[in-house]
Formats: sequence, structure tokens, C-alpha cells
Amino acid sequence: MSRNEKETTNVPDPEVIPVASRRQYTAQYKLGILEEADICTKSGELGALLRREGIYSSYLSRWRQAREQGKLAAQSSKKRGPKPSIDSGVEKENARLRRENERLQARLAQAEVIIDVQKKLSELLGINLEANGSNAQE
Repeated sequence: MSRNEKETTNVPDPEVIPVASRRQYTAQYKLGILEEADICTKSGELGALLRREGIYSSYLSRWRQAREQGKLAAQSSKKRGPKPSIDSGVEKENARLRRENERLQARLAQAEVIIDVQKKLSELLGINLEANGSNAQE
């Protein structure tokens, strides 16, 4: 093998190395670590916990502060995505009531037309509706 061949075999790998991303901790994880940290009473236990988890002591102080303010408990129940409209149930009920109102108004208009036709027919035939109406109610 010549010297030129050796140099060509030592070419660096063109593979791109991924950039490290920031770790994100769930609220449940934070609360678990805080519980473990609160249990640590002997010298060195807390340091061992931090080394084992790969976290800094400043995280514990921030997480404790968030726990005291109630932010960790609120974080765990958040759902991602678009928030449902608060009034969606009210809007659906409103639309249903409007449709029902329109339907009932149409039936009322139809009933009024029928009543008008009956009045005109009774006038043509000479039937006294008021006398018949009182008899029918008794």
C-alpha cells in the first residue's frame, strides 16, 4: 500500500452529528425527584441522587419553589392542542332552541290560517261559532 492510499482511507466520516437538545422534565418526574430529595437525610445522599439523575441542585430549588406556588400540580393536568370553546355547549343548545322556535312558529302560522278559513266558512254558512264554542267547552 502506498502512502497516498493510506491518506485516502483516513478521510473523516461525513455523517452529521446531532446537536444536543435541551432536556424537558414532566411535572410527574419533578414531583418524584422532589419526594426523593425530601427523604434524603444522610450526608451525601442528595448528591448521589443528583448525580444519578444527572440534574443540578439549582433545579431542585426551582422545582421546590414551583411546588410551593402550586405550578407543578397545574402543569400535570394541562392538555395540549386547541382549547374547546367554553360556550360550545351553550351555542349548541341555542341553535337547537332556535330551530325548535322556527318550527313552532311555522306550525302556529299554519294553525292561524286554518282558524281564519274556519271563521270565513262559518260566516258563509251562517253558523254561530261563539255559541257552539261555549257548548263544546261545557
